[in-house]
Amino acid sequence: MVSRQQTQQKIMDAAESLFAETGFNDTSLRQITSQADVNLAAVNYHFGSKKALIQAVLQRYLQVVMPRLNDEFEQLLARQSATQLMDVLAVFVRPLLELNQVKPQGTTLFLQLLGRGYTDAQGHLRRFISQHYGSVLNKFVLLVQQSCPRLDAAEIFWRLHFSLGTIVFTMASSEALFDIAEADFHEQSDIESVIRRLLPYLTAGISADIIRPEQLDTLTDASN
Repeated sequence: MVSRQQTQQKIMDAAESLFAETGFNDTSLRQITSQADVNLAAVNYHFGSKKALIQAVLQRYLQVVMPRLNDEFEQLLARQSATQLMDVLAVFVRPLLELNQVKPQGTTLFLQLLGRGYTDAQGHLRRFISQHYGSVLNKFVLLVQQSCPRLDAAEIFWRLHFSLGTIVFTMASSEALFDIAEADFHEQSDIESVIRRLLPYLTAGISADIIRPEQLDTLTDASN
């Protein structure tokens, strides 16, 4: 006899792998039920809707990583001295890697799913995260603002989303990148090494000087 919890787990595992592979929009409930070997009524009974299922899949990871991030952010905010941007971004490393304990390849899966929430225009998912973890995200943004006082709120918004895009693309293509690094540079890579390589790159990008339109025109003229 399969328990209710086991059925929920089967549905979430099937949905997670399909969502990460083909996206939220292009994954149907029929595909999920087929892979999980359950009927549609089971999905409706346990989750109520596809949106609720998407949120449940992400929540499995968010409920692990967000409290840990919150504690780390609070410690940084309590410092008497200024916090460097690299220190703020480094907070993410250990909590993200610990997601591999939730599920094999959990770090990669979570970041791919998070990226899908943006590329697939899942507004309900962003509202869900904001409603449940908005205070944690606000602490992160505040720390970024404190470490980059030259940047206004709009500039930080764009740069953080550019950074998210970089992370999502890197995680989505990680296996191919590992193969290239090994073939071309004889390097053995894993998710932790990739994340640590990303830190200085993201730090430099987020904190870079702002190029004004008139400066861009000058650079364009010089290149011609």
